[in-house]
Amino acid sequence: MRAAMPPAPPEDGLLAISDAEFDRFCDFIYRRTGMSFGENRRYFVDRRLRDRIQAAGHASFRDYFVMVMSDAREYEQLVSSLTVNETYFYREDHQFRCLTDSVLPRVTARKRQGDTIRLWSLPCATGEEPYSIAIWLLENWPSVDDWQVEIMGSDIDTHVVQAAMDGFYHSRSLMRLPPDLTARYFSREAGGQFRVIPDLRDSIRFSHVNVMDRGLMAAHGRFDVIFCRNMLIYFDEKSRREAIGNLYDCLEGDGFVFLGHAESMSRVSSLFQVRRFDDAIIYQKPAEGAHG
Repeated sequence: MRAAMPPAPPEDGLLAISDAEFDRFCDFIYRRTGMSFGENRRYFVDRRLRDRIQAAGHASFRDYFVMVMSDAREYEQLVSSLTVNETYFYREDHQFRCLTDSVLPRVTARKRQGDTIRLWSLPCATGEEPYSIAIWLLENWPSVDDWQVEIMGSDIDTHVVQAAMDGFYHSRSLMRLPPDLTARYFSREAGGQFRVIPDLRDSIRFSHVNVMDRGLMAAHGRFDVIFCRNMLIYFDEKSRREAIGNLYDCLEGDGFVFLGHAESMSRVSSLFQVRRFDDAIIYQKPAEGAHG
């Protein structure tokens, strides 16, 4: 049992959160989302929780907690405040090279020309990743027009999903995108913003999804490739196993998963086979009926 800690000091007149309240809140979020917040994230969680309590017009954690358990809109606001959506276009683009040079040739080898290829960006945050995948394929995969390519982006945060659908970005998000691609796939907007051109926006489907919700995940169908980068680092081992199992179920036989550079399935699950390519290490679901 950990030693009792004093409540975090109030900031800007907001209430303090006790240890018991902090533990209760973290357990609630963990059971709903799989996200695990320990003492090392206490300041981060306390600050955002206090902000939501104030914004909802409550004077105590207890009153707010009763509300958030039954108010879907406030729950979405809360989850949005706790998720980190820092990203940019062409992030870790060596994985996109691996996609077109090594993975897609293996995917298409088991399909007939003209078949559908499905790719899923999860979590997609504000959309930089799924749009990057689409741009990369258009620019670097000569066979792109030979297939029906479907790209989906999903996130637990409904606010960032809406932002992704709207497709507005500041120059910082485009810092790694070559200028000619920025000119080709974005229009300049007021306030120094850039917006994804309509054809590209319309080519990607966005949705809300919680990776811990097996039924909601399954409702999206099966995919040939899933990008699930920098999400598992927020989970504990139990949640990682559950999330990985849900990803596994959403893949076609021989499908592939891309993780972030700091993530690995090797110590958590034996469901996937490790594939080492020139540009990246990724994970493959064995073919239907295969073992090991």
